[in-house]
Amino acid sequence: MKTSSTFPDVPQGWESWEQLMERALVLAHHAADSGEVPVGALIIGPDGDILAEASNAPITRNDPSAHAEMQALRIAAEKIGNYRLNGCTVVVTLEPCLMCLGAFIHARIAGLVFGAADPKSGAVMSCMDGAHLDFVNHHFPVLDGILAEECGNILRDFFRARRGKK
Repeated sequence: MKTSSTFPDVPQGWESWEQLMERALVLAHHAADSGEVPVGALIIGPDGDILAEASNAPITRNDPSAHAEMQALRIAAEKIGNYRLNGCTVVVTLEPCLMCLGAFIHARIAGLVFGAADPKSGAVMSCMDGAHLDFVNHHFPVLDGILAEECGNILRDFFRARRGKK
C-alpha cells in the first residue's frame, strides 16, 4: 500500500478503510451481475456519512461517462446541492481513469481511496501521477491498495468469464 501526501484518518463511524471498500465491492458485484465492468464507488462526506453509492453503468445507461465514480459524484453533488464536494472522500474498487480524475479535480474532493491498480489506464498512480499534476489547481491525497487482491479478483474473474463466452 502506498500513500501520496498525508491521508486523513478513517472517517468517524467506520472502523477501517477496508470496511468501506467492502461496501464498494458489493456495488462492484452488482455491476458484474448487470454485465458491466465490476467497479463500485462511494462518496464519504466530511462527517463519515455515505453521500452516494454507485456501480459502473455505461452499457445499461448508454453513457460512456457512467463510470461508478462519475455516477457517485453526481449523486453526492445533487444530495448536498453543490458541485464542489469539499471534505468528501471517494472510495472506489479500481484506480480511476483520466475522465474520473478530471471530475475529482473539478469537484475538489478531499481524498481518494482505491483498491486495485489499473496498469493500462489508471490515471492516479499507474500511468500518471494525476493527483499531483503541476498544471491543475487542486491536489488531493491518495491511499491505494485497500483490499487490492479482492478488487483485482472480481475484475479478473469477470473478464475471464467474458472471454470464455466468446
